[in-house]
Amino acid sequence: MPTKAIQDFLDNTLDDSVQQISGSDAAFLYADSPTSPMHIATLTIVEGSLEYQDFKDIVASKLHLIPKFRKRLLNVPMNLDYPYWVDDPNFDIDLHVNRLKLPEPADWSTLRELTSSIFSSSLDLRRPLWSMSFIEGLDNVSQVPKGSVAIVSKVHHVMIDGSSGVGIMGILFDKNLDDKNKKIPKPKPFEPNPLPDELNLLLKSSVGFLKNPLKIPKLLGETAFSFIKGNIKTQVGLKKPLKSSLFTPNTIFNKSVSPKRTWGTAILSFDRINTLRKIMNVSINDIILSICAGAIRKYLQEKEKLPVQPLVANVPISIRVKGEKQEMDNQISNMLVRIATHIDNPIERLEYIQEQTSLGKSRHKAIGAKALSKMADAVPFGLANLAAGLYSKYNIKEFHRPPFNVTITNVPGPQIPLYLRGHKILSIFGLTPVLDGFGLIIAAFSYNGLVSLTTTSDAKTMPDADVFARYIRESANELEELILAKQKLGTDDKIPSVKLKSRVFFTAFKKYLKSNPKLIKQHAGLYDFELSNSIEKINYQLEISEKKLSFRKKSTAKPLVKISIDDDILYQLYKKNLLLDEVMIQDRLKLKGTKKNTDKLFKLFINFFDKN
Repeated sequence: MPTKAIQDFLDNTLDDSVQQISGSDAAFLYADSPTSPMHIATLTIVEGSLEYQDFKDIVASKLHLIPKFRKRLLNVPMNLDYPYWVDDPNFDIDLHVNRLKLPEPADWSTLRELTSSIFSSSLDLRRPLWSMSFIEGLDNVSQVPKGSVAIVSKVHHVMIDGSSGVGIMGILFDKNLDDKNKKIPKPKPFEPNPLPDELNLLLKSSVGFLKNPLKIPKLLGETAFSFIKGNIKTQVGLKKPLKSSLFTPNTIFNKSVSPKRTWGTAILSFDRINTLRKIMNVSINDIILSICAGAIRKYLQEKEKLPVQPLVANVPISIRVKGEKQEMDNQISNMLVRIATHIDNPIERLEYIQEQTSLGKSRHKAIGAKALSKMADAVPFGLANLAAGLYSKYNIKEFHRPPFNVTITNVPGPQIPLYLRGHKILSIFGLTPVLDGFGLIIAAFSYNGLVSLTTTSDAKTMPDADVFARYIRESANELEELILAKQKLGTDDKIPSVKLKSRVFFTAFKKYLKSNPKLIKQHAGLYDFELSNSIEKINYQLEISEKKLSFRKKSTAKPLVKISIDDDILYQLYKKNLLLDEVMIQDRLKLKGTKKNTDKLFKLFINFFDKN
């Protein structure tokens, strides 16, 4: 170890304003590429005629409260260590704040297209990593008051995560309407520190290693111990042991991405979501995951690309402690969750997701999210940077299954109205980066009683992001309808009658049997169909005989075969949207009876669906 004098010298080689990025921050830096710029963005709609110069002056007046807005990254020679944040001696706000006019026809579609264009372009890594575009001319945008403006803000992910982004909003925006009449303060003088030379950067990097040369093996040991301890704790509380890993199917979301970004958004009431949460005794996040899963399922079904196995979502978790929100860095860990896209019934899907998130949280808590997040610090920057480049260049993602299919992140925002110089912030939409192999991310952001679910993808993966946004709204409506119906059943004696979707199957099935007298003779007997839907289970009897071929609502005491299936699944089988083998593998069709009888009936079903 160096003597105290040498240690003091090393500690003072650079002043405190020069700070090194963490391994977690660096992950977003070296993932940045021309097709995958790694910045976070927000589209903010501001009511009223906010003047551009006022907006620019407001930003300038608050720059001293966001120090990294005037810092840029400086690389260590030969990339021997992670870069450092240093004051930008050439900082100019005009390079970061610009003014645009929404092109004709100046409607919502045009605004979405312009926002996509802004979001698709990379930030200049030689400057402070943020920009703001002030967009005027929104008079034809539906549901937006005339004279309103939009602001597209971009900040590189190396600088912030979702929670610290909310902290920045608290700095830039006002909480009081009265601030409209206040004079905008002049910017505080900025006196940048001189840039450090290469030798000093190398010396600064050596300090951490000299202080703790066993950092990497120690960190690996601590994390391994935490993992083993956490795994034991989690397994003890389970009836069945957890599998060591999740099987993740390949999907259309896990291919190479194109440079052009697409996005769409659905706005939901927070009170609606919270009501469903209370009824089902789950978390807000569970409801959001379930809504997103329903939309994903429908989208993939429409394209005939829905895998048999459930998709796996990456769910970022903030690991900030109280008081850290406005620290501009990344304090996140990740939880992988099966989101039940193989389940058609929305309530069953929600219950499955709730179970998965509970298990994930238990394991995460036991292992220690902080321990997991520190693993990134153990990877040398140069090696990690090289690995990221090779991964993209040689299309390595095509040779392995993705660790997850989609990212779904939930960022709680302020639940009070915010203002910009007296002009109310109407809505805030969050856009997030996608990269090769991970072409879909859904960001939920809550603000002032509303939750925006914004999908970010690219033109190749999801050219119809507006369609997906509609599916999110439909999924939310369907889940709400069924949960409220279920709640009503708890207080009402009468069960509402439900029209069976699968009646078309039975009509066609009876017609098929009538045209094949030999089949009637071979399969003569009583069969009990237990059909379930979101509200109830109903038993129907199918009687097959030479004298009678009928289907009626009735339980059968001793059927040849009891068939248990969801009404919608049977309908989807009939419409050829699902495969019979697939449904059997997923245990969504259950046949109960002797092996001889169940085999005969299954063969009959195969022939019917093939010929129908």
